[in-house]
Amino acid sequence: MHKIIIEPTANPNVIKFVADYTLIPGSLELDRSSDISEIPLAQELFNYPFVAKIFISANFVAVAKEEHVEWEHIATSLKNVIEDELLANPRIYRQKPQQRYEIFAEMTPNPAVMKFGGNRLLLDGFVEVKSKEDADEVPLAKALYDEFKFVKEVFVSENFVAITKDDSVQWHEVMVPVRNVVSEFLQTGNAITNKAPQKHENPVEQIINREYTDDEQKISDILTEYISPAVENDGGKISLLEYDAENKTAKMLLQGACSGCPSSTATLKGGIEQVLRNFLPDLVEKVEAVNG
Repeated sequence: MHKIIIEPTANPNVIKFVADYTLIPGSLELDRSSDISEIPLAQELFNYPFVAKIFISANFVAVAKEEHVEWEHIATSLKNVIEDELLANPRIYRQKPQQRYEIFAEMTPNPAVMKFGGNRLLLDGFVEVKSKEDADEVPLAKALYDEFKFVKEVFVSENFVAITKDDSVQWHEVMVPVRNVVSEFLQTGNAITNKAPQKHENPVEQIINREYTDDEQKISDILTEYISPAVENDGGKISLLEYDAENKTAKMLLQGACSGCPSSTATLKGGIEQVLRNFLPDLVEKVEAVNG
């Protein structure tokens, strides 16, 4: 029997049930209006009235619950259902294509940033818009700036849009209309950006127009393998900007939800710095943050 591990997410109403193998090629987002006739797992989960949405991708099933119930009372039951269904049907079949582009709104560690993620690839790489004046070449960002005065920054990467707001509103007041604008824009099929996305593999090359040294490449490889996936899951991006060999200091470029996040310094010191020191003790003693 395959093992399922329960993992919390940044959204208190969403929890992930992670398998030890790939469940599906691509991804699925399902709610109670979706056609689940060919997806037994979704049928069983939606038998629970508190299950609001289901997102299936790669090796995990994410379940969004209603707010009136607590995970401590239901998580184990859902885990058992998922394990039983995967025992009977190890692979999850994709439903018929949805007519509309549906997305999740998910909080990030940065309270000013909300992540709007979907089940389709938006960009191969990323674009970041820091102000309304810079949005002309990124139609999705321009649509958001034109519609909402509180939008400060827009970061689009892979299958999500991370939006930074100012202090004039709270996310619970504006989350739904922002999600609707993002969804409606994507539904039109218009170009998200008219300029080439930056590549994840080496964004520093476009910033300072140089290639990594051997030592920088070693640091970047550790970031890519052990750190970037978790950071990108929270709607952000972290890249090596500069390496000071004399002081053994790695300077990190923080973008998306990471930029200006109150917890980013603690994350650098408590997590990223420790990882780099463990893997590359001869190269790195400390890290410093540079907001993108």
